[in-house]
Amino acid sequence: MPDEEKMDVPFPALTSAQRLHLDIYGYVVIPETLTSDECGILIDALQELKRDLIAAGRPSSKSEDLSLKVRGAGLAGTKPSHHDFMRDIEQADPSFAAYITHPRMIGLAAELIGGEVRMVESNAHINTRSPDWDTQDAEAFRYSFHRGIDVPYGSYTRHGLYHCNFVKTLTNLTELRPDDGGTVVIAGSHKMDLPPEQLIECAYQDRSLIHQVVAPAGSTLLFVEPLIHATGRLTSERERVIIITGYGPAQLPYWGDGVLTDEFRAQIPANQHLLFHGRQNWNRRVHERTDLMSAVDPRPFELGVWNERDSQ
Repeated sequence: MPDEEKMDVPFPALTSAQRLHLDIYGYVVIPETLTSDECGILIDALQELKRDLIAAGRPSSKSEDLSLKVRGAGLAGTKPSHHDFMRDIEQADPSFAAYITHPRMIGLAAELIGGEVRMVESNAHINTRSPDWDTQDAEAFRYSFHRGIDVPYGSYTRHGLYHCNFVKTLTNLTELRPDDGGTVVIAGSHKMDLPPEQLIECAYQDRSLIHQVVAPAGSTLLFVEPLIHATGRLTSERERVIIITGYGPAQLPYWGDGVLTDEFRAQIPANQHLLFHGRQNWNRRVHERTDLMSAVDPRPFELGVWNERDSQ
């Protein structure tokens, strides 16, 4: 990789125990990736985007008329809802681009992908409990379980360690207690090349297979998309605010519906061209962790200014 394309990111980004947890279960929660002040910056920006999207008539992220969107972003659901899923947010506020380009997030994704990465999607959720939550039978409740890529195509093992071609960093900007609807996963399903409906049915038969994220604000759920997952059941009176970046190998396409403006493109520094544009070449540049016990790169990184990141 040319030197000007290299961002300064931690490697390895996971401790040995964190890496083992992810290999076994398909996910791991990384504490304190963002400070309380950084969470506040992102929450304020997401709340502003939500207000602007509602004021604009709740445009769909899939709209072909870009003028209907708000700073490139749209909503997955266009009807009023207790759950606002905002998509393609990369240009909507500089703090969102700062999250996407955060060296810690990129380092986490790159370690699992096994080399250079690009952003393939950027999203956020703000939700409260469903209006009919108190009429739902908790024991019979069914999650909207899904996986984002299948096991044979989405993953491989080398040096005894698991790697994946579609990884997400999901950071909870608000505290997630047991009743706050944190992400739920079917632990270990990322390695099971079986019909998802069979795995889901087994998980309902033994709910200990379903793990729910409970974590303080500023924690990042790192998970791989072959892992079957869903939004948890929110029954508290608190609001859940999360921000997500999907990363893939540089040769995969961007699969959001956003279109980068000329103004935004002009701001992308050389060391982020790969992250935002990818590379149409299947000769990927491999950089893999070779030893589970390798020491983690402990350097702290800030949310910072997105287009002022250091090169390696």
